[in-house]
Amino acid sequence: MTQNALLKMLETDARLSDEQIAARLGVEPAEVAAMRAKLEAEGRIVGYQAILNDDKEGVSALIEVRCTPERGGGFNRLAKRIARFDEVRSCFLISGGFDLLILVEANSLLEVARFVSEKLSSMEGVLSTATHFRLKTYKQNGLLFDEEESDERISVAP
Repeated sequence: MTQNALLKMLETDARLSDEQIAARLGVEPAEVAAMRAKLEAEGRIVGYQAILNDDKEGVSALIEVRCTPERGGGFNRLAKRIARFDEVRSCFLISGGFDLLILVEANSLLEVARFVSEKLSSMEGVLSTATHFRLKTYKQNGLLFDEEESDERISVAP
């Protein structure tokens, strides 16, 4: 059994038990449990969570943030302060025209707007932001969202 095989299975379905994984990989459950514990101790597995279909309720926005790096700390201090806000689900240092990319979730467009204008934009070191609202999710964390779409067009024959 390889670490990558175990990680891929857990990434696909974190609810799998050690026994289920062992059966699929042809190893003993104790070996799976030991490998899982090792990966958790090393910090490669940092948590388990359900993937929610947020298209059903709430609002998600990706916000690009341009900021001034701090002497001796770069973007780290500001990114950590931003990441502590309850609205922020994820925060990444990125390359390109912006420095940080944050994923924000809220109950309404107004809540996202208030977060950006009252909390994020007013922070010392934040130069500018660009907000992009998620309209529909097709795939998240490797999971395809299969939504049956009916084709209500009338067939046309020549």
